[in-house]
Amino acid sequence: MTPAETGSQPTTNALQGSPATAMPASPAAAQTLPVTALLLGERIDTRLERAGSLDTAPLTLNLPGGGLAVLFRYGAVVLFGAKEPAIQTFVNGIAGSVVGAFPVPEREELQLVIRPDSDQPVDAAGNITLRDRSIDRLQVVADVLAKSLVLAHYETRIGELFDRIEPLALTLREKGRAAAAGKELLRHIGDVLLMQQQMVGRAATSETPELLWEHPELDRFYARLAEEYELRDRDRALDRKLDIVSNTVETLLGLVQARSSLRVEWYIVALIVAELLLSLYPLLLHR
Repeated sequence: MTPAETGSQPTTNALQGSPATAMPASPAAAQTLPVTALLLGERIDTRLERAGSLDTAPLTLNLPGGGLAVLFRYGAVVLFGAKEPAIQTFVNGIAGSVVGAFPVPEREELQLVIRPDSDQPVDAAGNITLRDRSIDRLQVVADVLAKSLVLAHYETRIGELFDRIEPLALTLREKGRAAAAGKELLRHIGDVLLMQQQMVGRAATSETPELLWEHPELDRFYARLAEEYELRDRDRALDRKLDIVSNTVETLLGLVQARSSLRVEWYIVALIVAELLLSLYPLLLHR
């Protein structure tokens, strides 16, 4: 999706839909807004959900009864100001657009604090703070939360992959041979390649969102919030772990292939010897 597809839509009150650059908050008391982030599956076909959308990059929808939903193609949805029944109704409503749905979605819940005098993206209690709740600011928050969920999902998957690879490395150290078949190792390599493709190609966890092309004034806010959630550090850590797994599996696969090649060579030698014996046998009989 290109920046041109976002259009130059006016910034609106995120929860009421009326044109406004920001919704003023009372200076006496900060306003709070519940936020729920979900990673529903491998991908969401956002083309099917654009009717009545407030924005398309990322896809932003009003929720019936109040609230706002921001959907991402890589399977994440972030809901602002929605209670649990409304969340379940919305998730059930877009289930047909979710590709590769997870049995148990990744989930994160927090409180968004609206405070006009805020100068920190996250307060001491761990709540995200905003000066106003305009759509563009909520979209930035949604982008960071969605990427954090994706990273959490792959952190779990890479941990499981490490658990499967560790016994193979221990067997190699203790017995001096690979304890896995070539097909199993190839499946592990496939897992690594698939994770790299999904992280880089779909979620782009290390890149800034297209939204900032239209709203460069939010670049600093995004950078500070991404730093709070350690998006770049976590992305680099996952890359290093994927490299370790990939190198380990490729080493084991090379040993398995070398062992198979050696076995084939012995078979060839045995066949040559057998052929020589068969050729010599008639000569020995006629002596």
